[in-house]
Amino acid sequence: MLVDLFKSLFLILALAPCLYRTLVLGSVPEINGSLTYLWPLPSEFTFGNDTLSVDPSLSLTFGGKGGSSGILSAAFDRYRAIVFKHSDVFSIFSRFRGRRSVYDISELNVIVHSDSEELQLGVDESYSLFIAKNDGQSIIGGATIEANTVYGALRGLETFSQLCAFDYGTKSVQVYKAPWYILDKPRFPYRGLLLDTSRHFLPVDVIKQIIESMSYTKLNVLHWHIIDEQSFPLEVPTYPNLWQGSYTKWERYTVEDAYEIVNFAKIRGINVMAEVDIPGHAESWGAGYPDLWPSPSCREPLDVTKNFSFDVISGILTDMRKIFPFELFHLGGDEVNTDCWSSTPHVKQWLQDRNMTTKDAYQYFVLKAQEIAISKSWTPVNWEETFNTFAANLNPQTVVHNWLGPGVCPKAVAKGFRCIFSNQGVWYLDHLDVTWDRVYTAEPLEGINDVHKQELVLGGEVCMWGETADTSVVQQTIWPRAAAAAERLWSRREAISTGNINSTALPRLQYFRCLLNRRGVQAAPITNKYARTPPIGPGSCYDQ
Repeated sequence: MLVDLFKSLFLILALAPCLYRTLVLGSVPEINGSLTYLWPLPSEFTFGNDTLSVDPSLSLTFGGKGGSSGILSAAFDRYRAIVFKHSDVFSIFSRFRGRRSVYDISELNVIVHSDSEELQLGVDESYSLFIAKNDGQSIIGGATIEANTVYGALRGLETFSQLCAFDYGTKSVQVYKAPWYILDKPRFPYRGLLLDTSRHFLPVDVIKQIIESMSYTKLNVLHWHIIDEQSFPLEVPTYPNLWQGSYTKWERYTVEDAYEIVNFAKIRGINVMAEVDIPGHAESWGAGYPDLWPSPSCREPLDVTKNFSFDVISGILTDMRKIFPFELFHLGGDEVNTDCWSSTPHVKQWLQDRNMTTKDAYQYFVLKAQEIAISKSWTPVNWEETFNTFAANLNPQTVVHNWLGPGVCPKAVAKGFRCIFSNQGVWYLDHLDVTWDRVYTAEPLEGINDVHKQELVLGGEVCMWGETADTSVVQQTIWPRAAAAAERLWSRREAISTGNINSTALPRLQYFRCLLNRRGVQAAPITNKYARTPPIGPGSCYDQ
């Protein structure tokens, strides 16, 4: 395999002195040439001091069982359009200016060993990337990506695209600091972004734009918080009145919309984890089915006494299982205020008949919902309150989702549960006063020293809650801070946790923020006191 050859070349090149040239020439002299402007930082890499030209007619060649995947060819077309977006404009003039027709890189060879396109938690996303001058003598000249799965190949394509830079002087695409030898893999299998479409409806095209931008940072899970107490925008065929809880009839997602979003994400190597937050956060359900409310004055939590409540949950999950193939399903379970259960006569009587407290009823509801999800071949994910309240009775399959603060994942993994890190103090993107460096330095494994327990931390997720974010500002609120978390979740801990991050990470993140802008992503300035605020005055994108 080429990987074995790459490892040998790594050893050779690591011992050779390299002159580190700047990645971008001319227009941004402030770029620090001693840094590697790839985001997130790869696991292992070496580089040289050559500059290679890339053919604007770059073609794809493929090998291996999965090389002919439609996912791969579609991705190549997308990235080719990104890398060569200037080429079509200037190509008409090239013939008159005597542009050279010989390029160092004319083909991108992609080898994918598996033909499986199944996308589940822990899918192999590793890849190797080699870029060197093809002098006709070396057997490994040109550009080659090798991966075990098509999803590893997608990550390699993203890295390749970031190494390709348009030179405004020569009006050509070049790769600086070649030869490049990269061996890369993610640190965590779960690298997520929560998107809330209940507090503010987000059109399908906006969700797609966010998914596209996630792929640029190698995030791989969209946690779709579809419904909440404010609105129920999703079509549920089994219970068609549920989406009467939407804000308006124009702010809804059909089954076809949801299926389209899931497929759009899949071909970018991104799973979609849906959430139905129960028994709290469910007032909107009663707009279509008032019997789900314990009473007109007690509209959440859902009525724990009625089989109808669980019939509706089962119907929702049955319909959603046809759309969402990801093995994880989020059942919420947070912020459940049970006060009105105890003040609603028929619920109070139900509790007394069973010698149950409202806390017992909360547990009963969550565990019954878990049983429904598991019966449909889902692994339940619940917010941490369920673990904090009745850990001993939670289904052992439960994935505990931390959010209230630090210290929960260490407790969860100590009891054998898997955990997702989303400490609100650092990874809630709606907290506009949380600066990039606090996002970047947050560590999912903090307080967990046992290697076997560390493996129970699936990863982490930044959360874009929608109370104060709609289409007008959602991208600026997500980016670039979500990218800071993305590198924490992908790159080796030791590689990004040493030195002064204002020197080692900030210039690279500023460069990546500008890359996002060039790709049409409305990423906000990084160093402003509050996230998503515009620039305070004139200046370069690379210094904001």
